[in-house]
Amino acid sequence: MLLSALMLGAAATASAAPQAADPGAAIDSDWVLRILARPAPMRTNFVEIRSSRLLKEPLRLSGEYQRPDENTLVRQVRVPYVETTTITTDAAGASQATVARAGKSPRTFSLARVPELARLQASFGALLAGDRAALQRHYDVSAQGTRRSWVMRLVPKSAPLADKLRDITLYGRGVELRCIESRPVQGDVQRTLLAGAARVAHETTSAAGVVALCRGEQKP
Repeated sequence: MLLSALMLGAAATASAAPQAADPGAAIDSDWVLRILARPAPMRTNFVEIRSSRLLKEPLRLSGEYQRPDENTLVRQVRVPYVETTTITTDAAGASQATVARAGKSPRTFSLARVPELARLQASFGALLAGDRAALQRHYDVSAQGTRRSWVMRLVPKSAPLADKLRDITLYGRGVELRCIESRPVQGDVQRTLLAGAARVAHETTSAAGVVALCRGEQKP
């Protein structure tokens, strides 16, 4: 859950960017970083798909991500339950997360207790800033496709992040980031649909349909 919150720091960026020219032109990771880099404030709806061999159908969470300022990320789950996660970073660079759920007392803890999440947060701060050098300290970065349809892949270079996470893949169309696919070392792939993909997610019920929608193989 915190993993997706940190990843979605970049979720609302692309919708505010100018429309990309020459959609058939090939892209590289520098181009993707330029279109994703946006200052706060920003917000976007999301649909998070959690697959499990124990479930007949993937679990779906829907809600909104907000980035009211450069140091705060808020994840509001609205369905199938109500929960708010707020991640804040102070002037010294220390981060903490507060999880508030209806009917329960809020829980607050430092990300320093979870080194892989702290490193992930720093990495996605670099993503938001379009700072390739900072991002490459933690990931091997690659991208392919055209401005019409593109993919960028982040592969952790070292522990502790690499012990938990195989890779993160971002799928987009033009300047719109539509899906983030995270593959943990153990467990099932998690997909978060954004923008146009999130708006039509209710029309897709099968696991195969979710994959196709995430990867741009299913037209909205």
